[in-house]
Amino acid sequence: QLQLVETGGGLVQAGGSLRLSCAASRLQYYAVGWFRQAPGKEREGVSCISSSHSNTYYADAVKGRFTISRDNAKNTVYLQMNNLKPEDTAVYYCAAKYALSSDTANYYYMADEYDYWGQGTQVTVSS
Repeated sequence: QLQLVETGGGLVQAGGSLRLSCAASRLQYYAVGWFRQAPGKEREGVSCISSSHSNTYYADAVKGRFTISRDNAKNTVYLQMNNLKPEDTAVYYCAAKYALSSDTANYYYMADEYDYWGQGTQVTVSS
């Protein structure tokens, strides 16, 4: 059972930055995605990264502002969020999917493709 722990959320003014972290033992063997859910809205995909090769995907809403990366030596995936906007306010979740040896270059942007989820971290952007 993989236990994902997200950290780094908080309150920031519009235009500010935050870096979220998602950590778990053996996370290096998993593709990882970041999702978010705002009050009254459906969960949406933000970004995802393959287990190796660092292939990435970004939703249009965050492209150019957010950067996903990973440090497999630390079993941690990061989401650097710059130029934050009030509409980025949400609970952010990381999710993981075990990558078979044939799939290490793949990323997954659909929530139902993931097997493990973290507890979420709140990001609030004030205007």
